[in-house]
Amino acid sequence: MKENKILGDQLCFSLYSVANALTRQYRPLLKDFDLTYPQFIVLLALYEEDDISLKELGEKTLFDSGTLTPLVQKLEAKEFLKRVSIKEDERVKKVILTDKALEIKEKVIDLPNQLRCSMHMNDEELTMLRKLSLKLLEDL
Repeated sequence: MKENKILGDQLCFSLYSVANALTRQYRPLLKDFDLTYPQFIVLLALYEEDDISLKELGEKTLFDSGTLTPLVQKLEAKEFLKRVSIKEDERVKKVILTDKALEIKEKVIDLPNQLRCSMHMNDEELTMLRKLSLKLLEDL
């Protein structure tokens, strides 16, 4: 591998730039739902599996508790979810989607498809990029 001496040669900068660009592309789509991108990620995780603990939600989203707690609090304030204690251990909180969140589910989970329409890479290239990203994540 060649030496990375300038910013443009840095893998971390390239990935950072792409992540920021994708987040910017989502902003106008999420605005209709009064969601930020991290809140969108939390909802997508809960649409996959609802009624899970905060710990499980953190594992799904890869958000640490310092990041996840304020996100959940804001989503709760917007009435997209609620936190409830479980009987067995009052310290453990479960996160449950509200009717408001379920009403917009199909529209929210379709947002990636809407964004996909603006991408010029083909499905095979995007699948490979996703696989390589996940492989890199495993290495870190």
